Amino acid sequence: MKLYYSPGACSLAPHIVLHEAGYAVDLEKVDIPNKKTASGGDYWKINPKGYVPALQLDDGTVLSEVGVICQYLADQKPAAGLAPAAGTMARYQLMEWLNFVATEVHKSIGALFNPKMTPEMKVVQLGVIERRLNALEKMMTGKQYLMGDAFSVADAYLFTVINWTRIHKIDLAQWPNIQAFMARVGARPKVQAALQAEGLLK
Repeated sequence: MKLYYSPGACSLAPHIVLHEAGYAVDLEKVDIPNKKTASGGDYWKINPKGYVPALQLDDGTVLSEVGVICQYLADQKPAAGLAPAAGTMARYQLMEWLNFVATEVHKSIGALFNPKMTPEMKVVQLGVIERRLNALEKMMTGKQYLMGDAFSVADAYLFTVINWTRIHKIDLAQWPNIQAFMARVGARPKVQAALQAEGLLK
């Protein structure tokens, strides 16, 4: 099994899940702008979408999209407790969280990486981000993690994309539940191991 990743990108989420579930995996860094892998391969041939993550299974099958890869990994190792059983209401609630993180949090914060974003556009985008984080802050009241007291794949994804607020100098102080969540997840040994492997810990 091989995970194609770029340090600190959304591929960090499945990387965290791999560590949390105890997988042995090969990592291959991807130069996203040039679509080249560390071994010199053409990344377009691995993932025609051109972005990370991509998970190549031992039989050659390639999966992409964070939420899908994370659920696949969780389902292969159910004892790790990273996702509720398929078909249960709890599983649909997990998918609801994954969808919210992907479409509302990831995309809104990720838009700030666009080098063509004007100062005026950035002001508008920061307003969108504030609204999404305001909603998230309320939904996290009284919770350790998104699904309650147990860490799940959705937490790995949320941690990854909220971590980008540091790059964009967005102060999380006004969202104490989110701030506490980030500290809690960031302190997990397996999360630190994934960050270390990507060269993100000083």
